Amino acid sequence: MEIFYASLSAFFAGLTTILAKIGLKNINSNLVTALRCSIVIIFSSLIIFLNNSYVEIFTISNKTWLFLVLSGLSTGLSWILYFKALSIGDVNKIAPIDSSSVVMTIIFSWLFLFENFSLKKFVAMLLIFFGILLMINRKDNKIRNSKLGLFYAFLSAIFASLSAIFGKVGIEDVDSTLGTTIRVFIVLIFSWFIVVAKKDYKYFSKIPKNSVVFVLLSGITTGLSWLSFYKALQIGNVSTVIVIDKLSILVAMLFSAIFLKEKFTPRTIIGLVALLVGVVSII
Repeated sequence: MEIFYASLSAFFAGLTTILAKIGLKNINSNLVTALRCSIVIIFSSLIIFLNNSYVEIFTISNKTWLFLVLSGLSTGLSWILYFKALSIGDVNKIAPIDSSSVVMTIIFSWLFLFENFSLKKFVAMLLIFFGILLMINRKDNKIRNSKLGLFYAFLSAIFASLSAIFGKVGIEDVDSTLGTTIRVFIVLIFSWFIVVAKKDYKYFSKIPKNSVVFVLLSGITTGLSWLSFYKALQIGNVSTVIVIDKLSILVAMLFSAIFLKEKFTPRTIIGLVALLVGVVSII
């Protein structure tokens, strides 16, 4: 079942990337992150109350609280950095960097969660890393002018992998929907703190009306992705779930070609194939 939930997470995560990319046009990325978090918390809280899962909040241990908070903070940092990267770079260049979190998560899950690390996983990691290098395509002049976007994406990948590790520990002894909502609440506080601290709220009135729909939809798809991801994480291994979840890159790049008219070079296609082979071999 973890493969099913992780696959759902991948689909909605890929869709989120495209919706957010479209909705980010002419909007402050920190403000978009905070608005999306607000939508997710409403969405996930509704599910909690419908399932009566909120009663478990009084029985959550200190250890679970600690790791849920750490996971939420890591997710908040990852989100802010990722959507900052998206605001200044192409999806088909930023998304591969974000997928490097797969390699980091496999290593972290082996070091800290003592999950199995086999020769097969090692070879798969090499394929994924090779694919990422090809997809970045350093010969592209636009990329040389967008190194900051790649840097933000790389930092986002680090915090995304830490979020998965912290989330795995924090989600073990609590309903996955409740755990997800608690994490989203942490992200909500963190993201709005950034908005207030940087006075980004002044851009709220400048949000184009046609972008509001995309921000709203991206919040809903984010909620669906998170609920699916942490359900899969609760019942499966981190290294397997995170790898399946990163198939979202296939969805994101496919939609970027259809709706954003982004172009793929032969090098990008070869890199995508190598990455997918690495992902599927781990599954």
